[in-house]
Amino acid sequence: MVKLRCENLKKSFAGNLVCADINLSIEEGQLTCLIGASGSGKSTLLRCLNLLEPIDDGAIYLDDVDIAEPGLDPEPIRRRIGMVFQSYNLFPHMTAAENVMLAPRRVHGRTRSDLRSEVEALFERFNLSERIDAYPDQLSGGQQQRVAIIRALAMSPEVLLMDEITAALDPQLVGEVLDVLRTLKGAGMTMVLATHEMDFAREAADKVCFLHQGHIVEEGRPEQIFDAPQKPETQQFLQRLR
Repeated sequence: MVKLRCENLKKSFAGNLVCADINLSIEEGQLTCLIGASGSGKSTLLRCLNLLEPIDDGAIYLDDVDIAEPGLDPEPIRRRIGMVFQSYNLFPHMTAAENVMLAPRRVHGRTRSDLRSEVEALFERFNLSERIDAYPDQLSGGQQQRVAIIRALAMSPEVLLMDEITAALDPQLVGEVLDVLRTLKGAGMTMVLATHEMDFAREAADKVCFLHQGHIVEEGRPEQIFDAPQKPETQQFLQRLR
């Protein structure tokens, strides 16, 4: 079943077309990976899907309801579509647990005591139980990014969007974050990941979309995109990575 889709999505900045007539369907429970060079439109597309950027034209459907209609309150939608960024954006004066609890407390009016057991379960699930009361500067980059993912999950999103979440990490820390994504995929989370981790996309994705100059040039199963790309732009991009 299609959970999230966009039709003819367009987005420009200062006259520069960044997303051009993008059509994309995200299947429920699947991992879709967006690949392409920096500046190809991956990050902007994710921000549009989360309504962090208003689109210029087109439609975005969540469970067949157009969520991009002008005048629609974006906040209830953002609670259903979580977002994890390249930068962790953790508040340095709060512990890991406090960072995770902040949004559920403010948005849903829940208390720390009410949330604690749920948050502890999330930290345990991702092997961070011993760091739950640590401050961000006491955590490694990989641990901070895992806390950022836990923070998004604490809102119980139906879809999780992730923008180059390993790009700022040292190579030895990338694996622990990708392990979290494998766990989430195994649990049936619907995810869209913009990534430069081609090996992970090949191994874990259900669908891979190659973006070039604001267009989805080619999409398909990982083996189709990586082993038998049809479009010259895709072929050239993958050849440069070898």
